[in-house]
Amino acid sequence: MQDQSSNSISRTAWVVVILLLPVALLNYLDRQMLAAMKSSMMGDIPDIATKANWGLVLGSFKWVYAILSPIGGYLSDRLSRRHVIAISLFVWSAVTWWTGQVTSFNELVAARAIMGISEAFYMPAALALITDYHLGQTRSRAVGVHQMGIYAGVILGGFSGYAADSPVLGWRWAFSLCGIVGVAYSLPLFAFLRNPTRPANAPLQPSPVTAVRTLFTNIGFILLVVYFTLPALAGWVVRDWMPDILREQFGLGQGRAGVSAVLFVQIASLIGAGIGGWLADRWMERTDRGRIYVGALGMFLFLPSLFGVGNAATLGMAIGFLIVFGLGWGFFDCNNMPILCQIVRPELRATGYGFMNMVSISFGGFADWGFGWLRDRHVPLNAIFGVFAGVALLSAIIVLMIRPRPAAEVS
Repeated sequence: MQDQSSNSISRTAWVVVILLLPVALLNYLDRQMLAAMKSSMMGDIPDIATKANWGLVLGSFKWVYAILSPIGGYLSDRLSRRHVIAISLFVWSAVTWWTGQVTSFNELVAARAIMGISEAFYMPAALALITDYHLGQTRSRAVGVHQMGIYAGVILGGFSGYAADSPVLGWRWAFSLCGIVGVAYSLPLFAFLRNPTRPANAPLQPSPVTAVRTLFTNIGFILLVVYFTLPALAGWVVRDWMPDILREQFGLGQGRAGVSAVLFVQIASLIGAGIGGWLADRWMERTDRGRIYVGALGMFLFLPSLFGVGNAATLGMAIGFLIVFGLGWGFFDCNNMPILCQIVRPELRATGYGFMNMVSISFGGFADWGFGWLRDRHVPLNAIFGVFAGVALLSAIIVLMIRPRPAAEVS
């Protein structure tokens, strides 16, 4: 009887991940569509004008997303995660549809900023819900599978350059279609997604002041925030600017540049998340630092890949180094929330992840703007990506300094 109950709980835990996969895909699809369709959008909205302004379009989403992420995380800890996720998807979908209707730079910035509001609530709630269901034995694998949905969304978004180039479809059609699909999926998601049963002895949610004080007096959490942030500088630039980099460096069309920048690195990330999640869960059977070690391995893979991307002489070389980068990103990405679970109690995990998002995405927004500013001034790519490689090395050192708190990870 106990085995049947255990099997039922296990099935429910994986159903939750499967239900969230399309949401993760949609959340990242629109981000990559923006990168892949940049030329068409700038051509259709002339007052964007400069790469620095395009960086502001990208950054406006990230800064709003960043500022509101701790609020989204705190509400996800205090309220129903199911409600937060479903409402976030509905709002995201409506704003995605609106993005296809904008006619000016200011409208586009406003649409991206409002998009940041909706997405600030999704990721902390979704990852916290997954870790509520998946305990230590499957936690990294479950998060890794969810992140695969993100990579699938980025891959699909990479093909949107072809839609933008099509005289029949166009970039506005792509955004409008995604918005309609998201609204349609938000209804069955709300109907079938469920929160886990809350234990009778579960601690009450602390006040906002207590939550902040508890998190930021935890040295392990501070180290994790820094480790989570530094690789994102390169990660956001690779995701947001690589289609444009390849187009300029190798004379590619918009469609081919978008696919070349996205397809191989995201497939590698998908594979890396699967391998990294499995390896971390297995390594945890030997040491409670298993997930930390896998995260550090991901950072070490960043070193040659970022140097290589900055110095690639051919498209094939650039793609090869992007594949190595993708593998490292998968190792990194599937273990951040599981590492957080080892140093922060369950009632503060969505809040903690919200603060991690706030810091990481804030700096990611400045990285997007700064990269555009540097490229307007013709700073060489190898110099920029060389700095990113040095930052990755620092990240590996920082994550190895984290010491898990065994009592924080509950069964």
